[in-house]
Amino acid sequence: MARLTPFHALFDERIHRIDVHHHYFTPDLDKEKSNAAVGWKTPAANVPWSSEISLQAMHDMNVDFAILSFPALASGSVDELNRATARRRNEYASEICQKHANKFAFLVTLPFLNDIEGAVHEIQYGMDSLTAYGVSISSCYGEGPAATYIGDERYYPIWAELDKRRAVVFLHGSQVPSSTPYPSPFLGLPITEVPNETFKAAAHLVVTGHRRRFPNVKIILAHLGGNVPFLSARVALLSNYMGCTLTPDEILDDFKTFYYETALSASELSLTAMEKFVQHDHILFGTDFPGKRLFATTQKDLTCLQRSPRV
Repeated sequence: MARLTPFHALFDERIHRIDVHHHYFTPDLDKEKSNAAVGWKTPAANVPWSSEISLQAMHDMNVDFAILSFPALASGSVDELNRATARRRNEYASEICQKHANKFAFLVTLPFLNDIEGAVHEIQYGMDSLTAYGVSISSCYGEGPAATYIGDERYYPIWAELDKRRAVVFLHGSQVPSSTPYPSPFLGLPITEVPNETFKAAAHLVVTGHRRRFPNVKIILAHLGGNVPFLSARVALLSNYMGCTLTPDEILDDFKTFYYETALSASELSLTAMEKFVQHDHILFGTDFPGKRLFATTQKDLTCLQRSPRV
């Protein structure tokens, strides 16, 4: 598989720290309600969100540039209202980026992904007319037994469009409940389920052959890929045993084509593991603001994270 262009090489060399995991909230988003449903709380100082709040945080965290994305949503329906909602969010983000062109770019929010035609059209509009940097997607779409992961064949036209454009895709785990409730108020879905959802989506893209079929798409996995660094070898061994036509080495190689960003994952332990797993230019910087500010478990971890300011 062809080696991908380093993400940071696409930016001006004077931009030293790029935050690739930075959310925006539209005025119609009821964050308090959505937080209650998944067991999370956004810092009160960060809502209601505005570009000025992000700009101040970026100054405080020594971030030069941020790639804005709307929070991952797995639910929706195939209808005109869903398309209109995605369009409104994209135009809102575009206006912010036009106002602060030296600070922000944004990723296209797609309508509910089962609306294949609507999703492809929004990619075209967002990237051609609004000059979006790439696309943001969730790990799966739908809920419960009806959920479909993004490596499903039904999404082939979407991946084909992204591959044709050599697009950047930011993949974030969906905030969907498991078959059991989360075990504690301290262990809500963003803490326990989102990392696993990211892993499942990445593994699905690998074992279905999507990473080889669409090699031009640069996929960034949120939060260092969740469980990917630790479970990829398990997938390589057991998926091949279960009938995946890729060899274990090919499966591991395909996991290494993803880009991994550091939001809420920047411990010395996890970064050391990741540096042994992928090339250094496949590790990117992220904060998950405004859900949380730059996080490091210890001062030692923060020093470890900042040793590579252009990741």
